[in-house]
Amino acid sequence: MKYYIISGEASGDIHGANLIKELQKLDSSTNCRFWGGDNMQSITNQKAVKHINDLAFMGFAEVLFNLKTILNNISFCKQDILEFKPNVLILIDYPGFNLRIAEFASKHNIKVVYYISPQIWAWKENRIKKIKKYVNQMLVILPFEKGFYAKHNMKVEYVGHPLLDHISDQHNDISANTESNSPVIAILPGSRKQEISRMLPIMASLFNAPFLNNYQFVICGVGAFSKSFYQSFINQPLSDYSNSTSTKNNISISYSNTHEILSTAHLAVVTSGTATLETALFNVPEVVCYKANKLSYLIAKQLIKLKYISLVNLIMDKEVVTELIQKELNEKKLLTEVKKLTDNTERQKMLQEYQNLNIKLGGKGASKRAANLIYNALVA
Repeated sequence: MKYYIISGEASGDIHGANLIKELQKLDSSTNCRFWGGDNMQSITNQKAVKHINDLAFMGFAEVLFNLKTILNNISFCKQDILEFKPNVLILIDYPGFNLRIAEFASKHNIKVVYYISPQIWAWKENRIKKIKKYVNQMLVILPFEKGFYAKHNMKVEYVGHPLLDHISDQHNDISANTESNSPVIAILPGSRKQEISRMLPIMASLFNAPFLNNYQFVICGVGAFSKSFYQSFINQPLSDYSNSTSTKNNISISYSNTHEILSTAHLAVVTSGTATLETALFNVPEVVCYKANKLSYLIAKQLIKLKYISLVNLIMDKEVVTELIQKELNEKKLLTEVKKLTDNTERQKMLQEYQNLNIKLGGKGASKRAANLIYNALVA
């Protein structure tokens, strides 16, 4: 079978790679053409049509500034699909782009599967009309999404969250860095240039906090950005984590092994996104941070009507992890919330909620269930 897969972000690249791995087990003739990243490239031994590093535009203002590039990508994608002639188009989140491609594919009689629903329950709920019209099969990964779609008279399949599979595999493969005896605070400033530029200077205020003198700070970097890029937001010297020692208040950067860092971290400061759920599934107490371009934030505030922004709190439908958003994200409040997580009582409360989160997500096997549903529908 020929599969055309489109992912536009880092988390989608991970989930796309795990899906391809399971499709390959079911279908020895699997032929994938994809928009993705290093994970999908590794599984297929092929180069992405477009790499996620060139696709992730964050916020309303950034999308507007890059509109010409986005429209060119859409036009190119349509032509590429027609030339490849896939048996199925598999879309992974990334709705602004993917819903346009879904409409195009449907009009050309190409089966459309949406794996990992757009967050239309958060905003742009009217996108349900396009989804119902152009998507043949919707696979959802959050427990409340099935009820949301049922409300709109659309049958979907809940497969569970693929992060549970990915993290389980990572636990088996991880060889943790044990050079330092200092407890680790993981700093996850995001995967896009704009968000790193906004988050990291505030997160870096922790490096000078006296009550954190005995901790080691590890910034989880993204391969697309050099160490000097991260260094530009930090006054102190920044070393490589693989060569770090247990010096007092050591600050280092680690590339491509965020899960290794989380597997040993004592606590984490995390930019809102899929990483908040990853951190929770590694049982690391965390503070969630978010600060957007002012224009993007003002627009989003009018459109998005949610109590929470982190996946952990959304799934649990209560505040399990503290969220510092926009003006609330400042040095003083961040220090206060991190200090709370150095207290064992506060940590244990959060860790207990993480156990409840795991139960609610329903266990491993999402990637395999998704692949089975897709493949069986094709051969039926």
